[in-house]
Amino acid sequence: MDFPLWPEAASTVAGDVDNLYIYLVLVSAVMTLLIFLAVFVFAIKYRRRKADEVPAPIHGSLKLEITWSIIPFLVMLTFFWWGAKIFFLNATPPPDSMDVYAVGKQWMWKIQYPGGQREINELHVPVGRPVKVTVASEDVIHSFFIPAFRIKHDVVPGRYDTMWFTATKPGRYHIFCAEYCGTEHSGMVGWVTVMNPADYENWVSSGGISGSMAQQGERMFEQLGCSTCHLLDRQGRCPNLRGVYGSRVQLADGRTVVADDAYVRESILNPNAKIVQGYKPDVMPSFQGQVTEEQVLQLIVYVKSLAITGTPGATAAAPGGAGRRTTQPNGGNQ
Repeated sequence: MDFPLWPEAASTVAGDVDNLYIYLVLVSAVMTLLIFLAVFVFAIKYRRRKADEVPAPIHGSLKLEITWSIIPFLVMLTFFWWGAKIFFLNATPPPDSMDVYAVGKQWMWKIQYPGGQREINELHVPVGRPVKVTVASEDVIHSFFIPAFRIKHDVVPGRYDTMWFTATKPGRYHIFCAEYCGTEHSGMVGWVTVMNPADYENWVSSGGISGSMAQQGERMFEQLGCSTCHLLDRQGRCPNLRGVYGSRVQLADGRTVVADDAYVRESILNPNAKIVQGYKPDVMPSFQGQVTEEQVLQLIVYVKSLAITGTPGATAAAPGGAGRRTTQPNGGNQ
């Protein structure tokens, strides 16, 4: 009977996670064995042999107490060091990672690709290429879990998180929701299909799409009337969006924030939360409830596509009146 102790390892980090798990089990087993052995030996050696026996007083040993405190501490410190190393590795996607966007909704995973392809409960990726997954939720807390890749990340409503992996073996691997999310939680499953690069390119080119995510976001930008205030050729009632993404934004209250995914999302859904210096509040309406999380991601990708660095006159701004002009040492603006 084929009954593996754990799922197939199909990512670059899977081996590290398995090795740490094995190390934890072995150390725990050895420590448990030593403790029970000590209890057994001491129970025999220091048992009462006569009814009237009075044991000799023991005043303890400072060296012994320091030894049995320091050694376990150092052993436990190896858990922290090894676990922290894997954690920081998983927390930093390579700069050349392929972007994928996953939105959890009771009870399905909705996947979007920058090229515009969309799937439900299916994720296609090429083997050997880093993939960064931006996860979001439309309703409750979910958890995006791919056992064969040894990666899992909670998906919390109202915020974006990222996770990444590099698949090492072509095949199909389970996606699960690892956080109870309602009555049909157990049915919130999907598949990752890992393909050879050539097969993946054929799959990407064969799918019928209605434009890239940036193009879909641009259409949404026009439909919502954003272009009437966020002018791209000159300054309007709201900031110019060219060059905003990734820049530092000076707010009216004196704070400085980075225009990342979370900032752009908040500017769309709650535009008065952070007002840029030099702009008035209550100019941009809130689009909370008018756009889905998928559409918000499309708008964010569109704003990313407008990022231009080193272009004179480009203004760093964001939806909702949050942006500023920043000058580079060479005299250019971003």
